[in-house]
Amino acid sequence: MSPNNFDAGEMPEFDIQIITSGGHRIPAHSTVLASASLVLESILVRPQKKRSSEKTIRILGVPCDAVSVFVQFLSSFQCTEEQMKKHGIHLLALSHVYLVPQLKQRCTKGLADQLTIENAVDMLQLARLCDAPDLYLKCLKLISTNFKKTEKTEGWKFILDHDPKLELEILQFMDEADSRKKRTRRHRREQNLYLQLSEAMDCIEHICTEGCTSVGPCGEEPCTKKLPCSKFRTCQGVQLLIRHFATCKRRVNGGCLRCKRMWQLLRLHSSICDQPDECRVPLCRQFKEKVQRKGDDGLWKSLVEKVVSARALSSLSLPKRKREEEPKMNLQHHQVRSFLTTQCH
Repeated sequence: MSPNNFDAGEMPEFDIQIITSGGHRIPAHSTVLASASLVLESILVRPQKKRSSEKTIRILGVPCDAVSVFVQFLSSFQCTEEQMKKHGIHLLALSHVYLVPQLKQRCTKGLADQLTIENAVDMLQLARLCDAPDLYLKCLKLISTNFKKTEKTEGWKFILDHDPKLELEILQFMDEADSRKKRTRRHRREQNLYLQLSEAMDCIEHICTEGCTSVGPCGEEPCTKKLPCSKFRTCQGVQLLIRHFATCKRRVNGGCLRCKRMWQLLRLHSSICDQPDECRVPLCRQFKEKVQRKGDDGLWKSLVEKVVSARALSSLSLPKRKREEEPKMNLQHHQVRSFLTTQCH
């Protein structure tokens, strides 16, 4: 039965004494203690070594006021911010020892709000001893973010001399956090490149179907009065590549890097295009037929899948206005050039 199920008029008389350090006594209800804590319930049903009419439970090593707040919480499941601020460390220890998850959750949140660079190492030790993973993680993050300042604290100096295992855990976490940041940055750069390639695919279809400022639809002259499209920064780069590709004499021997990039973009379009019979992009059908005869290598298939995935995620997760504000592709940027070269050979 929960302590909250007792009405004020039904609450039984105190039938047990909590003995704290210094011999202080706190009266309590055994039924309330047993319903709030499995550990206390186990103690209460255990036969006492000394026969006595008075039931007692000893809670030592913790200030009397903290024990009083603990017993109060077992009865009401309430704890003030002032009490948490004053006794939070001891209450977390008590909640862990006596298995009171509601109090442990409350202490974890309250102590996390009290975290500072000065007390972070001490809180980390406490969180590890009391098996409080949320508090432990917050301490690690604070220490990792402010490590130079943390090194000057007494808590850090203490673990250097007395707890090398905890020191190693902190350093490993910092190393893993740094690795995660690097992986995240690399992933974002790659996703940005996939989005840029996806936008280039849109521009190729637009240019070959509708035409733009300097390149007309396939087989037609450009309209001199045509206004720039909404993706003109990318489209302009694609148009420059197309115009160069159409007139370059070095591409026959495979010696022109700009023509190679255009060739790779056309191949990428063909891999994505699902209407080759109606498509007006040059070489689309020819690339499709070549793939049917010889197949594609795994690296190229992976590139195609990632570009398609990036395009789908972008269209689903971003509103129209946001999509129009996405970073535009610079086909001359060294990252794009090197990416196309490494992925497409």
